[in-house]
Formats: sequence, structure tokens, C-alpha cells
Amino acid sequence: MGRPFLTARWHNLFNATYRVPATMLEKRVPPGVELEVRDGSSFVSLVAFEFLDTRVFGIGWPGYRNFAELNLRFYVRHGQERGVVFIREFVPQRLVAWMARWLYNEPYLSAPISAQRQESADDITLDYRLTFGGRQHTIQVTGSKPGYCPGEETTEHFFKEHHWGFGVTRSGKALRYQVDHPVWSIYPVKQYQLDFDFGVVYGPELAFLAGMAPLSVLFAAGSDVAVWPLGKLK
Repeated sequence: MGRPFLTARWHNLFNATYRVPATMLEKRVPPGVELEVRDGSSFVSLVAFEFLDTRVFGIGWPGYRNFAELNLRFYVRHGQERGVVFIREFVPQRLVAWMARWLYNEPYLSAPISAQRQESADDITLDYRLTFGGRQHTIQVTGSKPGYCPGEETTEHFFKEHHWGFGVTRSGKALRYQVDHPVWSIYPVKQYQLDFDFGVVYGPELAFLAGMAPLSVLFAAGSDVAVWPLGKLK
């Protein structure tokens, strides 16, 4: 596949997944890609993680290597390729958001985001904070050590192991990119807390998520990743 466009370490990934009506997502599915369902349901996931040692074509730019990202995604399939489509992604740097929108038409916005980590021999706690829409939205999660790899048949594996991203060009054609990483271990979640206004961050259509309990909450350790843009789908 040649040289990856981007390399980084994605660490301490929080994932809260909610069941949503398929009709809410179908209009966002790129052409040639189908919505993925599990047990007859479709899902969105709120994901926050640490983006560390970021390099573009091998170059790490000062001030742009370590930051937090927060996004809302849903799940799709193209043949045997299981992947995600992003509804909206947040990073703290305006330049990163602008480049992602300009180069790949990805739905990035810039807003203040922080990630604070506390770690001991027995557990690890992450506190993610997004300031957007006139208020602060917080995600806090504590996981127990050591981590472990759940089986391929588990819900945790289903929602954390996706190696493809799909989007749409400005002309309406589907595009894709591949994300390479080893299978992630997870920390058993001891506790978590969400103070998050989905309506403010992602629009009135998704405001109802604030009143729902997630179907699944997981805390993945993460790993080194490499991203290859593979262009438009035929």
C-alpha cells in the first residue's frame, strides 16, 4: 500500500454505544456502502481518545503531535470490509480540522478539548472535556488493570475492531481509507460518567441520546496505528 499518510498512537479510547433507528442513519451512508446491523439494530458510538506522536508522511509538527479527539460514528460494511462513518469529529487545532475537511471532506470541527489521565498499579482514569455550544461536556471513565482481549464474538470486539473508514467526496462519491492496528485489549470498566449534551454537540435529531443509557461502554487501551487513504470506491 506504500507509505501511510498518517501514523500515531491512539490510546485510552472511551466508547459509549447507543441503539438508534436505521432510518436516522441511512441518509448518511455513502453510496456503495451498506449500514451494518447487529441483532437487527443499528448503532452510533461516542468515542474519545488520546492522539499521540502524530506524524504526517513521517513528519511530526510541533504543537500538532499530541491532542485529544472526540467523535460520533456509526457502523457500515463494504463487502467484507467493516468500517465506520463519522457524523462529526472534534480536535482542538483549527489547522488539523481545516486540513481534514479540505483534503478528505471529513466532518471535522475545532473546539477546546482536554484529556487528563490518572494511572496507578490497579487502574487508569481518563477525563475528557469538550467546550462547545456555550458549555463544557465531560466524559470520565475508570478501568481496572490489567487489560484483556475479548473474544471475536463479543460486543466489545464488534464495536472496537474496525479497520476501514468511509466518507463522501464533495461530488457525492464514496471514498475510503484503511486503518492498521493490532487487536486492542480493553480495561474492565469500573465506573463512568457522562455529562454530555448530544443535541448541542451533534444537533437536535440526536438530542434524545442524552436521556438514554448506553447499550455498551468500553475502555480500550489502544496502540500504534497507520492510516492509508485508498481513494474513491468503484
